[in-house]
Amino acid sequence: MRRRDFTALIVVGTTMWPFHIHAQQSRKMPRIGVLLPGGLVSSSPRTKAFLEGLRELGYVEGRTIAIEWKWGNDQVDTFSGLAADLVRSNVDVIVTGGTPSAQARQAAPRTIPIVGAVVGAPVAAGLVNNLARPGENVTGFSIVAPELGTKRLELVKEIVPNLSSIAVLLNPKNPQSKIEMKEMQTAAQVMGLRLHMAEISTEGEFEDAFFAMNKAAAQALILLTDSIFFSERKRIVDLASKYKLPAMYFFQVFVEEGGLMSYGPSDADLFHRAAGYVDRILKGAKPGELPVEQPTKFDLYINLSTAKALGVTIPESFVARAAKVIE
Repeated sequence: MRRRDFTALIVVGTTMWPFHIHAQQSRKMPRIGVLLPGGLVSSSPRTKAFLEGLRELGYVEGRTIAIEWKWGNDQVDTFSGLAADLVRSNVDVIVTGGTPSAQARQAAPRTIPIVGAVVGAPVAAGLVNNLARPGENVTGFSIVAPELGTKRLELVKEIVPNLSSIAVLLNPKNPQSKIEMKEMQTAAQVMGLRLHMAEISTEGEFEDAFFAMNKAAAQALILLTDSIFFSERKRIVDLASKYKLPAMYFFQVFVEEGGLMSYGPSDADLFHRAAGYVDRILKGAKPGELPVEQPTKFDLYINLSTAKALGVTIPESFVARAAKVIE
């Protein structure tokens, strides 16, 4: 190449470079709104899994994608306002977990896609038309899985000798509770177990419910999934300890805060998978055409310190199945 041509090429290239960079910078960065019922610490397994899922797809927060985080801090009455804040922020997609899915559905116009990473009974809750084709702007991942209630009963029976009576804590206003309870009643009948239903729909009913469980001579406790129980988990764990009730919870955070054990869908896995749905939506997929998927990974968590305090002996074979054991 002649010197004059090479110099001209450099001049042209230098002139075009700022234009190229400006074009890249002016390109709109996708914005995701994330609404979670817990706080920064309690939600960290979910947020970590979600961010990892995004990174695997080429998204980096602050560089290729912007995320507006909203924390419910276990205050159920704040969810609706937080969802409305995200709508006003004009985000491209809203990702939620639990009850905030319903709140976002109510607050958001049908033009904003919503991915419920952890949703209980989405059809019964009125979030979607059906699992295969949700319709409108909501999709996500259900935590309702066949045989889940049966498995929880089996696990409790395995560590509580001569088990015959189990208390079940549920919120009668939660449509998911009816689904879980129906399955559990069928399984209990086959296993020869009596279920004592303790219904709670407000935060002021826990003391009376646990007193009633004790009076009914319940030997163990199973919690059905509900946002009130998630928000009041510390109180529930303390009451289970007070009444010496071996308890099975629905999320690992209960075990991390002193509960005996939990068994359920891996919420970290569901949030990791939710990143894939966000990616597909940002690339043009319609949320109403993305099927609501069921969980495929289930985790058992055990707190051996709590087991010792309750006088419960956990077999080594039981411990070996746990995803995490807290000493």
